[in-house]
Amino acid sequence: MKKIVLFELNEVPYKVLDQYCKDYPASFLTKALRYCRQYTVSSDDEVLHPWTTWPSLHRGVGVQRHRIKNFGQDLTAINQEFPPIWQILASHGIKTGVFGSLHSSPVPKNNLEAYAFYVPDTFADDARTHPATASIFQEFNLAMTRDSGRTVAKRIHWSSAVNMLLNCRRLGIQPSTFVHIAAQAVEEKWAPWKRIRRRTYQAVLGFDVFMQLLSATRPDFATFFTNHVASSMHRYWAAKFPDDYPEYDFDQAWRETYRYEIDFAMTKVDGFLKRLTDFVDANPDYSIWVCASMGQAATKAKKVETQLIIKNLGKFLKAFGLDQDDWERCQSMIPQYNIRVRHGKIAALRESLKTLNVAGKAVRIEESDGGFMSLTLGVKNIHQFQPVAMIGPRKYSFEQLGLHSQTIEDSTGSTAQHVQDGVFFIYDPASRHQKIVREKIAALAIAPAILENFNLPVPFYMRETGDHPVGALAYQSLSAIC
Repeated sequence: MKKIVLFELNEVPYKVLDQYCKDYPASFLTKALRYCRQYTVSSDDEVLHPWTTWPSLHRGVGVQRHRIKNFGQDLTAINQEFPPIWQILASHGIKTGVFGSLHSSPVPKNNLEAYAFYVPDTFADDARTHPATASIFQEFNLAMTRDSGRTVAKRIHWSSAVNMLLNCRRLGIQPSTFVHIAAQAVEEKWAPWKRIRRRTYQAVLGFDVFMQLLSATRPDFATFFTNHVASSMHRYWAAKFPDDYPEYDFDQAWRETYRYEIDFAMTKVDGFLKRLTDFVDANPDYSIWVCASMGQAATKAKKVETQLIIKNLGKFLKAFGLDQDDWERCQSMIPQYNIRVRHGKIAALRESLKTLNVAGKAVRIEESDGGFMSLTLGVKNIHQFQPVAMIGPRKYSFEQLGLHSQTIEDSTGSTAQHVQDGVFFIYDPASRHQKIVREKIAALAIAPAILENFNLPVPFYMRETGDHPVGALAYQSLSAIC
């Protein structure tokens, strides 16, 4: 049995990893990868979104079974039927730590003593953590995330930032981190566009806190999730890999500005993994599993100067007949807006929303149990159109509906989007591999492989094939991973 740190490197494919190693031959990743068992992890989910593919990986069943398609869904019944891997391990007495994994919020009400630490994802409704001291970081983390959905906010939440500074030693935040953040603040003065790197520094702060918790509690299994590379890839793939596009809408100045942003994000991953391997080398009963539930690849290199957002959700829903007490907001990622609607109101809202038309586009609606509804507005470059919307035959201004055409400072949308294959490699100081094969492993293989590592029974639903043939590949792949 090996203790495992599951480093969740969201959406990173081998194209990015290999290019980084080629461009930076002296990097830690370049040296360490040659000793790692390497696989390609592949998602078979019909819809490729991280809020869907990570639950598949964590639970060992695809979205057809677990039915998790959005943040804010009520997961009570789903967690009983198909619990995430950390819940299964904790229930069997495996000392477990969770840091930021998607759909890990809220903090468990029961069996919390089985967790060495528990810091929920950035879509949590509040800053509660276990231990409570980590909530000082989480309060800052949530505030900055909610302010910087589509464009990084200029303001800083100083009260939570100062509180974090005052408690930096307890949290484990390294002095070098503050030095780098101070340098970042100076750089923003003469190059304001570098404010986009704040997303990466949130990950740096989080990793400091994670390493403190890992070192102090020594769990048998722990997760750490980071989205900072995925965020950069979506926006700046066209700057890093311009030859991936048959048509290219960006000028040379844009490319020169942003061409190193994916590299910058990856240098932080390089540092994270260096610290983790140092920990594992000193504690050889551990191994590191670096995994992405899927990857990214180029889409279109098109400028996005503005994007339609709902600035006032209450005003928007009021136009469709909902009062404030008829709904509550759930966490989501712009341009998606998730709500839970009072019983008896959702049918009328659905029919009314179907009549909405903005620049020839309708709102996309998804629903699940308990009155949950997800709305997605995908209207870009709206400045090219009149700032009006139609609800049936009636015309409304954006102001009347609480809509806003938000300027996109870096003029980019998603120049890369989700694909099935992501990275998966294992660092184990007791098992050094020189031959690189990168056998393809189903994402559904990861959870049962973790259970087998801890000599725990694999639930029958993880072994089922039936109408989910990927399950067969998953289960057959266990021997390759363990």
